[in-house]
Amino acid sequence: MSGIRDRVRAEYVAEITEVARRHLAERGAAGLSVRAVTRELGMAASAVYRYFPNRDALLTALIVAAYEGAADAAGEAESAVDRDDHVGRWTAVFRAVRAWALAHPHEYALIYGSPVPGYAAPRDTTEPATRVVLLLTRIAHDARLGPGLDPADRTPVPPELRADLVARIGDVAADMDPDQAEMLTSAPPETALAVIDAWTALFGTVGFELFGHYDNIIDAREAHLERVARTTARAVGLPGA
Repeated sequence: MSGIRDRVRAEYVAEITEVARRHLAERGAAGLSVRAVTRELGMAASAVYRYFPNRDALLTALIVAAYEGAADAAGEAESAVDRDDHVGRWTAVFRAVRAWALAHPHEYALIYGSPVPGYAAPRDTTEPATRVVLLLTRIAHDARLGPGLDPADRTPVPPELRADLVARIGDVAADMDPDQAEMLTSAPPETALAVIDAWTALFGTVGFELFGHYDNIIDAREAHLERVARTTARAVGLPGA
């Protein structure tokens, strides 16, 4: 019986979020309303509130789905590349995130655009939000286990930033499985910061393209992203970049 209930619940949640995703595209995040979704579905508001008690809960579901969508696309593309081709894996992540964003501009804007007034993201969003940067960290970690990645070549990290970074990484690693925790804590601060810079460059570049900031400035945007991927791979120290 519980299996049937779970399936029914999953179907309802999928239907509700699909309509909410369309409303997001039409009205923006600030215009999202649980009542408007229920009206379109022809459901009683009380039925929807069982799954999403308020607008913020519905927003959170859309935000998590968007983060997961981008990360799934990146992970699928990266996994198709030979494990020893670290630059190829790195570049695949950049390409996949851009392709996903261009195909899902409203979802991208929800997670990397203007903050939604009155909304505070819960901890539920933290893990999916960090999946892409952890994937980049994994690539750097794998390269560090082989020849070619030399942290001594990285720009020195100021002492106060180093202390902050080590503390933050320790906090994050405490909630991870041992393999991921070791991956994070074993990275020199120079490498960790170079990966964070790459993460920033990736989403900044994609956001500039998506939100029109490159209009009349850069038309060859795919080539530009390829250059950003290669530049950040070199900064991290990936062999062959």
